[in-house]
Amino acid sequence: MKKKPICLLTVISMMISMGACASQPQNKTTESSVQSVAESSLQSSAESSTPTVPGADTPHRDGYTLEQVVVLSRHNIRSPLSGNGSLLGTITPHQWFEWSSASSELSLRGGVLETEMGQYFRKWLESEKLFPENYHPEDGAVRVYANSKQRTIATAQYFTSGLLPTAKTMIETHTDYDTMDPVFNPNLNFVSPDYNADAEAQIRELYTDAINGLSDNYELITDVIDMKQSEAWKEGTVKELSTDDLTIVLEQEQEPGMKGSLKTACSVSDALILQYYEEPDPVKAAFGHELTESQWLKISEIKDVYGDVLFTAPLIATNVANPLLREIEKELNTDGRKFSFLCGHDSNIGSVLAALGVEDYELPGTIEQKTPIGSKVVFCRWKAPDGSKYCTVDLVYQTLDQLRNMPLLNLDKHPAIVPLHFTGLKTNADGLYPEKDFLQLLQTSIGKYDEILDKYALPAAA
Repeated sequence: MKKKPICLLTVISMMISMGACASQPQNKTTESSVQSVAESSLQSSAESSTPTVPGADTPHRDGYTLEQVVVLSRHNIRSPLSGNGSLLGTITPHQWFEWSSASSELSLRGGVLETEMGQYFRKWLESEKLFPENYHPEDGAVRVYANSKQRTIATAQYFTSGLLPTAKTMIETHTDYDTMDPVFNPNLNFVSPDYNADAEAQIRELYTDAINGLSDNYELITDVIDMKQSEAWKEGTVKELSTDDLTIVLEQEQEPGMKGSLKTACSVSDALILQYYEEPDPVKAAFGHELTESQWLKISEIKDVYGDVLFTAPLIATNVANPLLREIEKELNTDGRKFSFLCGHDSNIGSVLAALGVEDYELPGTIEQKTPIGSKVVFCRWKAPDGSKYCTVDLVYQTLDQLRNMPLLNLDKHPAIVPLHFTGLKTNADGLYPEKDFLQLLQTSIGKYDEILDKYALPAAA
């Protein structure tokens, strides 16, 4: 398969104005939406304007004083979740990129990129006067808390080394190393037959069109990895990828799961995208194929739909995100806390935003359109000149150009920032949410879990 030569995206330089959204938690990704994202990204690159930056340099936040920041972060670039001895190793006749880390662990590139992100945040917080230069936090002012997996602990460590390079900051974990902390583990905290039936019906109502629209995406990855020449294909371990074989699995104290082609395709999509970030030669990253940015978006779309199906339907998101929502609320209400860094996974970001009722958003400059690698949801508390308090929520991420080429980040050459909006929540004239309104949204979202229990819990046995 020979396609047009690749054209790398550069730092996207345009603020996305957030439009009104339908009632679903995140946008249903379709082929047309992928193409529109690609086109808008390339157009914004050509315009060479400046991306939105959180803080004083953002026009609608001029005159406000930054008082607190809580960051919910996805880990940075890792190796694929399964090694060469798994299906991923037999589903293609080609050799995957030689990773600098063991399966599922943060790569060397991921560590460098996360350090750069920490350095950017340090410069931003210093410019906002929240941190003095070479800040050594007083007791309780800064908290860094990570899930107990290697990739999340390492991400927190690298970020902190950039954020507080002269301070001794400990990474807080709550469970044994290489286990999942319940706060970050997107498990179903409650299930019942009626709940499961309604949750699956909601998933299928929201995402069946997106799943059915993946036929071309499946054909693309089948060609890119030459699946039909693979050992797995010859042995019958894998067959033609289909959009109509999805089975949803919802079990107590387990992550939402699935069986079928989407699960297999997601594993391939994830590995290809990670390989594209790491491999300098984009043709080699695609196993000898020349792919356009639109085609890379189509590959990534598989993974985005997978994440939506498992974690962002309201009944699912409210369930799995509840512990982390409570943790975020606690951080925002901790006296003396200036900065919090909570490091988890894409499932954490996706479910938290969906549980809060995030409106439709587009992410320029990245081929991951939902929760880019290393992305951060940045919750900020601001004080107006009259003393009133406000909040903002931004999604901060490194663009494709920044992930692949690793330019140094600073206040002028910074990551991309997209302001997030939430259903039913109105901003003031400057684009900020009144603090009481946002905190009420957070409390309401937490309380919806109790509503699930009230509706679906089985009556106690007599």
